[in-house]
Amino acid sequence: MARGDETALVTGATSGLGREFAEQLAQRGFALVLIARDEIRLRQVQQDLISRYALPVEILSADLTSADGVAFVERRLRDRPVRVLVNNAGFGLKEPFEAQPIEREEQHLDIHVRVPMRLMHAVLPAMLEQGRGNIVNVASVAAFTPRGTYGAVKLWVVSMSQWANNRYGQRGVTVTAVCPGFVHTDFHQRLGAELDDVPSWMWLEPEQVVREALRDAGRGRGVSIPSVRYRLLVAASRIAPPSLSQKLAARGR
Repeated sequence: MARGDETALVTGATSGLGREFAEQLAQRGFALVLIARDEIRLRQVQQDLISRYALPVEILSADLTSADGVAFVERRLRDRPVRVLVNNAGFGLKEPFEAQPIEREEQHLDIHVRVPMRLMHAVLPAMLEQGRGNIVNVASVAAFTPRGTYGAVKLWVVSMSQWANNRYGQRGVTVTAVCPGFVHTDFHQRLGAELDDVPSWMWLEPEQVVREALRDAGRGRGVSIPSVRYRLLVAASRIAPPSLSQKLAARGR
């Protein structure tokens, strides 16, 4: 992925993989536009990155679960196009589907499907006109096994990214779905998930996930599965008997 006087926009940029994407894109010389709800944390990340990389860092406080918040970011993308878009914002749901308020399920669907779809739609015309661009959509290995609504929305991200990469890659715009497994971020803590029994070998570090994601995006790949062990697990899940796949999928919501 190229570097220089170019801009990358990252959603969910104050923690976890979003924060790491901002870090590694700054290391590559990209100016940044960082999106999150918490303006105080955004300013802290902005100050830290500017002090260490001396690059422009723009922050936009927006709630992407609201129509106004999404429209705000869409306008930014149309008014001043970016070279890289990272759709990272998202959250998980702990309660089983039948016990979850349907309004929360709708928010979950929106943040993982409607938001990346709209932001891709907003940024693509300028990228195609320029004949270059990278869109990175954060998905999950949950897309490859039945995992309730979380697996379903991530499967949409994977399918959409593969299709878009096939369609637009020949015109210089790559679209990559990043599918990590368990990653040491605050995602699971915010969810309140109990993961003490997850083997240590299944955990990945954010640095590795983002490094491999940017590498695969630069190579024009439609799907990036960080680490050899997760690539093997995904390959095995595709040929495993349905009963075994469902048993493995029961580990998650």
